[in-house]
Amino acid sequence: MQPPDKLILRSGIKEGMRVLDLGCGSGAFTTFVARSIGPKGQVYALDIQPKMLEQLQKKLSKPENQDIKNVQLVSSSAYDLPFKDSSLDLVYMVTVLQEIPDKYRALGEIRRVLKSGGILAATEFLVDPDYVLKSATIKLCQKAGFILDEVSGNLWNYTAKLKKT
Repeated sequence: MQPPDKLILRSGIKEGMRVLDLGCGSGAFTTFVARSIGPKGQVYALDIQPKMLEQLQKKLSKPENQDIKNVQLVSSSAYDLPFKDSSLDLVYMVTVLQEIPDKYRALGEIRRVLKSGGILAATEFLVDPDYVLKSATIKLCQKAGFILDEVSGNLWNYTAKLKKT
């Protein structure tokens, strides 16, 4: 429903970044992000469900993805991100934030692992059962200490890009 290049542009993903795909699922965007950040970048594809990571591993082992060497699969929770403080450039989530029961705890962990000025990009789709309006996403993230950078998209599909101060 959302072209990967649009997600990459809206999120601020750039070559050479260290990026966390939080709640990566089966990796709908992971391979596209990995290619866009290039060999000097790193994507950490994190999910709490081992079956999702197994599906992503199968996807990465396909012949058309053999060139991708910058993805590391991570089995963990949003409450306990296995990264050093201030070590990541960007964290993106696609229809994930509203599925996390303790959103403030997860957002606190995201703040911890992001570098100063690092980006949190939260994307939502109206068709998702957990969809909330952009104003609710922005308010939630601002309460957790992020500053709004920009919002792209429309009512049906948006990305809120926020920064760690």
